[in-house]
Amino acid sequence: MAYTLDLSGRVAFVTGASSGLGAQFARTLAAAGAGVVLAARRIDRLKALRAEIEAEGGDAHVVTLDVSDTGSIKAAVAHAETEMGAIDILVNNSGVGSSGKLTDVTPEDFDHVMGVNTRGAFFVAQEVAKRMIARSKGEAPGTFIGGRIVNVASMAGLRVFPQLGVYCMSKAAVVHMTRAMALEWGRFGINVNALCPGYIDTEINHHVWQTEAGQKLVQAMPRKRVGQPKDLDAVLMMLCANESHFLNGAVISADDGQAI
Repeated sequence: MAYTLDLSGRVAFVTGASSGLGAQFARTLAAAGAGVVLAARRIDRLKALRAEIEAEGGDAHVVTLDVSDTGSIKAAVAHAETEMGAIDILVNNSGVGSSGKLTDVTPEDFDHVMGVNTRGAFFVAQEVAKRMIARSKGEAPGTFIGGRIVNVASMAGLRVFPQLGVYCMSKAAVVHMTRAMALEWGRFGINVNALCPGYIDTEINHHVWQTEAGQKLVQAMPRKRVGQPKDLDAVLMMLCANESHFLNGAVISADDGQAI
């Protein structure tokens, strides 16, 4: 007997949807029946993804979003709900990388990474949660009481890696932020969980795996392989499903055992 997770009638807001994991998350949610709001700064990329989703029979809408700007966050969420309806699912995926010795980090470097990965993620979740809470209290329209928030952290938020100190700090904050949100918002039917991917091959890092250093890193991995974006589909669907109402405050590693 087959078991199907159906998101028909749900609206999912995906940040960082212009490439990599965000784009794959959007495709997966759309394929499961959700109406998907594609949010990022690169509008041309979002429009191309929307066309791809619509060609497969899905429903998608594009909004401009800069998570480092709280005004942009408020405008994007308001626009999304005007066009698609109340947001039921947030995939909080926007993020930037950073590498280098801690002694070389400048205030500008630090503020940029923390501003996008931690501050940006917080205020996106806050804006969406305010609306979910209002629906839970009967103060705003919406058919789905509660919601699902998936904060995309990293295995680097669970252990420290050389030359990635500030990035690790920013993602560790996302992990603890997730727990705080789960504790405070759970009574409104909002489930907040963190997804911590391992090394995933995306367009941003694809060239790395072709280098000698990249191949050396792959050989040091437990199963000597790098993940693909689609490898996260199953855990994403679990966290977003209507049936996942008992899963709250979880921090789930999807890293092929790399953090062991």
